[in-house]
Amino acid sequence: MPTANLRSRAAAAAAAAACLAALAVAALLHRRRRRGRARAPASPGLLGGRRGRRPRRACEEEEKPQARFRRVVADNSYSAFKHLRRQGAGPVGSGHHGSEAQPTSQESSQKVHPFEEEITSLLNNPPDFQNFMPGDRCPEMSTSYNWVETDAQLEDLARLLDDEKAFAVDTEQHSLRSFLGYTALMQISTQKADYLIDTIALHDVMSILRPVFANPSICKIFHGADNDVLWLQRDFHIYVVNMFDTAKACEVLSKPQKSLAYLLELYCGVTTDKTMQREDWRLRPLTPEMIQYARCDAHYLLYIANCLASELHAKTYDSPNDKINFFFEASHRSNMVCMQLYAKEIECPPGASSAASILSKNLQSHGLDSYKSSEVKDLVWKICAWRDLMARMHDESLRYVLSDQAIASLAVSVPRGPTEVCSAILETETSNSTVYPSLPPPSPIVVAHAEELRYLIEDITVSMDAIFKNLLEKYKDPSRLCRLSVFNYNLVSQLSLKQKNMFSFASSGEKLLMAPTNKKASRELFIKKFSCKSPVYHNCRIYASDGRLLCYCDRKKLEWYIQRNLAKLIEDNPPAIVLLFEPKGRPEDEDNDFYIQSKKNICVGCGEKSHYIRYRIIPSCYRMHFPEHLKSHRSHDIVLLCVDCHEIAHSAAEKYKRQIAKEFGVPLFVQKILNSGDISLIAGASLSEDKSNGTGVSPLQLRTAAMALLRHGSNMPLKRYEELMQIVKSYYGGRDVTPEDLEMALLVGMSPNERRRHSKKNGFSYRSQAQNVIRKSNSNGIVENNEHDPENGYAEQFSKNGVENNSHPDIDENNNQLGIDEHTSQPGSGGNKIHGPTLSKESTIYPPRMANPISDSSIEADTVQQASLGGNPANGDLDRDPCGSNNSNQAIPQNGDKKISLLGHGHHGKQVVELLLSNGGEEAINQFSQRWRQVFVASLHPRYLPSGWNIKHSGRRDFGDFSVYKPSKKPPAADQSETLAAAAVVP
Repeated sequence: MPTANLRSRAAAAAAAAACLAALAVAALLHRRRRRGRARAPASPGLLGGRRGRRPRRACEEEEKPQARFRRVVADNSYSAFKHLRRQGAGPVGSGHHGSEAQPTSQESSQKVHPFEEEITSLLNNPPDFQNFMPGDRCPEMSTSYNWVETDAQLEDLARLLDDEKAFAVDTEQHSLRSFLGYTALMQISTQKADYLIDTIALHDVMSILRPVFANPSICKIFHGADNDVLWLQRDFHIYVVNMFDTAKACEVLSKPQKSLAYLLELYCGVTTDKTMQREDWRLRPLTPEMIQYARCDAHYLLYIANCLASELHAKTYDSPNDKINFFFEASHRSNMVCMQLYAKEIECPPGASSAASILSKNLQSHGLDSYKSSEVKDLVWKICAWRDLMARMHDESLRYVLSDQAIASLAVSVPRGPTEVCSAILETETSNSTVYPSLPPPSPIVVAHAEELRYLIEDITVSMDAIFKNLLEKYKDPSRLCRLSVFNYNLVSQLSLKQKNMFSFASSGEKLLMAPTNKKASRELFIKKFSCKSPVYHNCRIYASDGRLLCYCDRKKLEWYIQRNLAKLIEDNPPAIVLLFEPKGRPEDEDNDFYIQSKKNICVGCGEKSHYIRYRIIPSCYRMHFPEHLKSHRSHDIVLLCVDCHEIAHSAAEKYKRQIAKEFGVPLFVQKILNSGDISLIAGASLSEDKSNGTGVSPLQLRTAAMALLRHGSNMPLKRYEELMQIVKSYYGGRDVTPEDLEMALLVGMSPNERRRHSKKNGFSYRSQAQNVIRKSNSNGIVENNEHDPENGYAEQFSKNGVENNSHPDIDENNNQLGIDEHTSQPGSGGNKIHGPTLSKESTIYPPRMANPISDSSIEADTVQQASLGGNPANGDLDRDPCGSNNSNQAIPQNGDKKISLLGHGHHGKQVVELLLSNGGEEAINQFSQRWRQVFVASLHPRYLPSGWNIKHSGRRDFGDFSVYKPSKKPPAADQSETLAAAAVVP
């Protein structure tokens, strides 16, 4: 009986195997027949010829046009993009396109533009003004055009363009069904004819046009070419040299708008439907509406450029005092766009930026607890990595594979089983309207890999390496949905040889599990930790009621205006609003053209796109002490840099800091600190007469000595113990030091963040020490308690914005506030008495008395609102980190005190800014800022700075009557405490 069962089972298994083999052979033959049809002469369109067939099922793979590409410049691997390298080629220019003026097509991953020499020459010597077409009448568009789809036709067009002085160019892109996207159509217009180039059919031979586009004697006219320039590099290694961008001309002329639709209507009286950009430009043949739209963009561009060039030329002669050639300026800005280099967005780990964006946008409304939130974060990171891999493998866009909203929904709901996964995606996608409703969700990619996705969601311990291993097995079977292509071949080969844990994450997706083993891995880990996790610039626009552009901003600001009914939405992609009120001033009226320019999320130095870090051109140690109205809402001097460029710029800035320190006579670091009696005071780092007496000690030495004594004092050799103890005694004026003094000395020089971490690590061990210091001070008569003064019944604190804080759980209501007269160092209105501070010539600073080192909020909110830098003795209000002052020192300003560390450059920056303001006022600050911009430019030679960025940018800005940054809005010194007391809050 058992033998019969075994035989029957074996027979069934054999039959099943035979059936599967037959199905595999049938599928393989079917695929070969499909490939044979694809190689046969096709009708005018690959996609258009399939109309009338049965609807494609969700599990079937669409035969995409890019499947016919044989030469791909940018594939979907994690390797960096390789640019064209020119070897042994003379100047690109005159001559027939086939005269071998074209450089040798070798690839280079260096961040050097292949035609940098030609473009730099145009930047230094802009071309003279020229009319791009004869006559002043707008040319009518005829019904005839030239469709270019063969190699011979493209070569004829290249010869024709080689004889032109200028021609207009536009492109149409397709990005939904491709990971990187590709150019689906190119439109070129000359004075005589319009040409529509089928870049899908001619993808592999588009390099025929490379010499024409790189010819510096031929002007290429674009509108908004920032993306077109990069797309041509990405797809064909075509680099544009000598360009006139009509959008840049609009910027120079301060046009109220710079969209092509606006220019078409203004100069040609033509209205276009910009929703046509969203059409599927892969379709062949194109519809009549698509042909009309494509021709219109390029046909009228020559005439529009001619009109704008004439206006620029006229404005130059109408404004002789400006000393600016406006045509040269527009040409310069246009050719700066040509200097851009395409770079693939490579993340480490894959999908990291998408995960960070999803977590910040889609999970705020779910109200998850901390434990659940941590699990959701881990799952979001893993699904994003899976989506990134699937999109690269199948050459699909991320949003086509799985939308951000669907990822958030899956991570929160955690569906069980492939059916539930697909249902959850369908429910989410149905509620969100899609721009390309080509197939009902879920996508064929999700359907084909639903089991993997379910496994990834259900088992939180599963690694992406296991998923990838399973995926490789599918690619080995040609009958499956997955198959190799020119887009994913390098990716599969690359990942097959990679070490394990490439896709692994630690808790909450914050760190890679695998520790860096070499310099490259360490650099990648640094980039992941410190680079921006989401785009910095959203390039949303704000318009005034008259249609003039006011500024670019992020989505958050747009939503703020809309939610308060202060503006209405007028465009969706990218978003734009028009204000329903009249704003205070206009950017062009205040010499702030920088703020009405769109900005790119790339390194301004080299154009790196994969990562970037914010860099402050004016170091924070100075800028934090600028007057509020000179630094608020000003992003001119904050740029994006990659890690390499950031290192170069930072090194140059540190070198120049030392020069500033020498020039102003203010050392970079606090040289000495000492304790006056039992109360520690902060005073400004300044020169005084106390250098010779040797009092005081370096804050770094004090901190190191205190830490060593606390940790290892009992096991330390006697000689070393005495050496370190002498350092601490020097701080306390030579008196004997107690263990409590050591713990207090350890806090000297710590920033608020360091104190916070230290407090969390050590719990409440310092509360008694702080209270003992207060009691000890009282017993010595240094602080006298006044229990009968109701106005001094608590220590008044004011936040940075001038809001009073009069409540703290660790401060007794009977603690007095300290009053110090700035000029006499005598008691103020509080009736308190202190010892006069002593300063050394080497920038002696008195550290803060830590009344309550435990409290984070008290440390960060411990600042005094003063009418002047020295304070107001009439009020007698001081925080628990009081600032004593005499003729040789100043108090720490309240807006910077909470961020200043004795071990940093904060006190140096404070004194330098004070010297600038006292000697030259705000104009001195402006000149000081310009010096730092010059240092930045000289060190980095940035090629991708936003338009409008200028070394001599003044940053002048007017504020509304209700703005907190309006200088005249600040209350008078005498009434300041009363004003602040009216708005008391507890932090």
